Amino acid sequence: MQVALAAPAAHSHPGAPARSTTEAAALVDQTITGRVTDDKGQPLPGATVVVKGTTIGAGTDADGRFSLVVPTASQNGTLLISSIGFTSQEFPLGSRTTFDVRLATDTKALEEVVVVGYGTQKRSDVTGSVVSVPQDRLEKLPVSNVAQALAGAVAGVNIVTSSAVPGAQPSIRIRGVRSITANADPYIVVDGVPFPGNLNDINTNDIASIEVLKDASSTAIYGTRGSNGVILISTKRGKTGKPEIRYNGYAGPEFFVNNLTPLDGPAYAQKYQDFAAQRGFTPTQPLPNAAEVVNLAAGKTVDWMKEIQQTGSIQDHNLSISGGTNDVKYFVSGEYFKQRGTLKGFQFQRVSLRSNIDADLTPWLRIGTSSFFSTNNDNGGRADLTLAQVTSPYGNLYNPDGSYAIWPQLPELLIKNPLLALNTTRESVVNQLTGTGYAEVAPTFAKGLKYRLNATYSFRPYRYAYYEGRNFGNLNGYAQLVNDERRNYTIENILSYAHDFDKHHVDVTALYSSQQNTYFTTTENASGFVNDEIGFNGIGGGSLPPTISSYSERRALLSQMGRINYNYDSRYLLTVTARRDGSTVFGANTDKYGVFPSVALGWNVANEAFLQDNAFLNELKLRFSYGTTGNEAIGPYGTITGLSQLQYAYNGVTTVGLRPNIIGNADLKWERTTSANYAVDFGVLKNRIVGTVEYYVAKTNDLLLNRQLPIITGYNSILANVGSVRNQGVDVALTTRNIDKPDFSWETNMNVSVVRNRVLQIYGTGGDDIGSNLFIGKSLGGIYTYEKVGVWQVGEDPSGQDASAKPGDLKFRDVNGDGKIDSNDRTYQGSTIPEWQGGITNTFRYKGLSLRVFFQTVQGVLRNNGNLNFVDLGGRSNTPEEVGYWTPENRSQDRPGLNYNNPRGYSYPSDASFTRLKDVTLNYNFPSTLTEKLRLGNLSVYVSGRNLYTWTDWVGWDPEQSYTVGNGTGNGGTNYPNVRSLVVGLNVSLR
Repeated sequence: MQVALAAPAAHSHPGAPARSTTEAAALVDQTITGRVTDDKGQPLPGATVVVKGTTIGAGTDADGRFSLVVPTASQNGTLLISSIGFTSQEFPLGSRTTFDVRLATDTKALEEVVVVGYGTQKRSDVTGSVVSVPQDRLEKLPVSNVAQALAGAVAGVNIVTSSAVPGAQPSIRIRGVRSITANADPYIVVDGVPFPGNLNDINTNDIASIEVLKDASSTAIYGTRGSNGVILISTKRGKTGKPEIRYNGYAGPEFFVNNLTPLDGPAYAQKYQDFAAQRGFTPTQPLPNAAEVVNLAAGKTVDWMKEIQQTGSIQDHNLSISGGTNDVKYFVSGEYFKQRGTLKGFQFQRVSLRSNIDADLTPWLRIGTSSFFSTNNDNGGRADLTLAQVTSPYGNLYNPDGSYAIWPQLPELLIKNPLLALNTTRESVVNQLTGTGYAEVAPTFAKGLKYRLNATYSFRPYRYAYYEGRNFGNLNGYAQLVNDERRNYTIENILSYAHDFDKHHVDVTALYSSQQNTYFTTTENASGFVNDEIGFNGIGGGSLPPTISSYSERRALLSQMGRINYNYDSRYLLTVTARRDGSTVFGANTDKYGVFPSVALGWNVANEAFLQDNAFLNELKLRFSYGTTGNEAIGPYGTITGLSQLQYAYNGVTTVGLRPNIIGNADLKWERTTSANYAVDFGVLKNRIVGTVEYYVAKTNDLLLNRQLPIITGYNSILANVGSVRNQGVDVALTTRNIDKPDFSWETNMNVSVVRNRVLQIYGTGGDDIGSNLFIGKSLGGIYTYEKVGVWQVGEDPSGQDASAKPGDLKFRDVNGDGKIDSNDRTYQGSTIPEWQGGITNTFRYKGLSLRVFFQTVQGVLRNNGNLNFVDLGGRSNTPEEVGYWTPENRSQDRPGLNYNNPRGYSYPSDASFTRLKDVTLNYNFPSTLTEKLRLGNLSVYVSGRNLYTWTDWVGWDPEQSYTVGNGTGNGGTNYPNVRSLVVGLNVSLR
């Protein structure tokens, strides 16, 4: 602990004599200011500063600063400064007006309070698997949503980035995939209530903390919604004190992480000659199309990759104001985010507003609101990456009049101009409006008893509009409009009671809640427009018969929950939870209600007498939990037989009728996941090393799958509860304070997750479902194909094994040894689910300077590599330079010849493991001596880079993404590789 006294006055030391009556009479109210930091010199927000024995106090802001007015009568008092996880300090006031305080870390750091479902707990009392996301993952990173910041940072959480399109949201998987057909995303709860939007709607600068609930004990409290884990997000609230205005912003360029390079002009021309030689014909011209021959003769080429790319950019600007009195506190923020894509036409914009207000109306009544609005769009026609890779370098980018050429390789009509989609009009806008209110009653006559009412309503309209016309090659014009809206409400009644007697602590929580979600959408399509002037704004102007469709659904959930937490002397811990959910999605022949119980035990071994004075072992807790969660896994109408509309002729007149199209199953019931979690938390060497090791097993039964039916029934399949899946794995998290000096520190955070996923049963038959890639005893996400062992070379005789093969064709292993290659030689190659993953962060701090370096790794993952599966279109398309092809001269054993047409649909499974320098951030906090002169609360600048370098054997754009080859239609493909970001940021606050 260090205390610096600014402007000391006479007799300000602790032993100073009391003031005289004359001196006291001359005193006036004094304003006390200061800054509170941790033992590393970092700002300590949320610390409490009070004049002991009074109600005079304030909280520190995000920069650790505070300000309070001390009346004359209290100026001989004592200032008490405290913060959870740190040792409290007291200072005599005297005439001091400025304090610079450094609080030492409390060796009982596990007394930190963490957010759990429907409440909070001391971390030392938590029995379930609850992981707090490091605060530094929520700030100073160039990301569009919080999921991107979590990648590799939390044990047991896998972030799957299938596309880096600006505004795209990654998928989040907590401890693997537990269902085959159901949504595998975790449940998102913001400020205690379900969040109906997605993570793209949330401003990361508004987030105060994130907790991830992973095991059954912590997630069962959310019943059906918690089967895939739960993410609890708490947004920032106001604190007592003067208003604080805060700005945080960054901006910088973006580039592709990696490039695939199409063949240049001479290499492309040579490829056509090689293709002709392998096909056994002599070409009549040097290139397949007339337009290409003209440009070849003129020496005119187009670098299509250069034409579709641009230097991208990312920027984010946040402005917030917060403050309040002892009775009313507020936090208001606004954000503008914009990402300009590295492919032309791609972009994403978001504007968001948030207002959080808390008011203590009486000593027993507290109310508050959280209002949130966001609007985002990714408007614009988009350049097509796939077409740019396959279009001939001798094609035409422009027509003679300067417009984009529609068919760059005339008379070739299979490949459109990669930039053509920029001529289309495309609007895509999503709005999210959410309002939440709460009232909390704590009767003064019943200490520890609280009742809380939560009510939230959300409205989410979406609009998509698209038009393509003559300059896209569509002579009729085509327009589409999609409008849909989602409305959600939740009402929760929560009753809680906490009581301590002797060494016993008990708290009880009871819940009764109701949720309803409604969805409505309409789609209109039209074509046959006389011109392209009106577009989708006059969709009724299409002369060809328009098509109109609509759909609506409603689902509701009624829930009751009870939880008991008990601990004895902070040593022996017990949590018992049960939740009962009733859902409208289930049919008449089964109970719409499901009960999901759980139990968890904990033993704080370090609190036992025989370890209390142990100099080496500071923390040791053993935890065990067991419980069940559920999953609806089906839509609202999956249990009833559906009808579809059709037109038929009756008495010479076209009539509209209905026919069955889906057979219902009124016996459907919940998917259920039963899991066990074994864990140990530890801290040694004065908590210089702390960590957690967890082992879990989770089995999901009654999987909802489509079972095939005999076609004589009139239906192809029926949805039924069949099959089971098991996940088991290990999560390890470790934090070490390697160097801990007053001016310099080095801290390392590591996490490793290992998961093994297995299909135990499908349809109850004990057999595999090859068509659905489901294999007993194997992982979900399986890849089932032939095993490539090389390429047939000139002089080799394939007739005894693969009669149709020729030199340059892929050679496959004869798995069953029957002397021929057929579908029976396919084998399970691996899974798209990683075997293990992890991350390591090293943070260095020297005075006001800090450097954070984060590495991420994903290992043991297999993906079908579409980059290796380019179809040559009869020698008329380009291929990547990095991919290459076989010729009789180079005798490649990996890549086939140009005459190979992949008759067996081989998918080129490839190792997609990688290790990545995920992000690096260098930050400088200007000293308080300067900020005080500038009358600022805080000032810091930083530079941050993301996706800086990747080590991998993957051939292609990026191993993290499921890249697929487009169809060449030129409609603005969504293939979009990962990007590297470099930004400069500023963080400043005014007081």
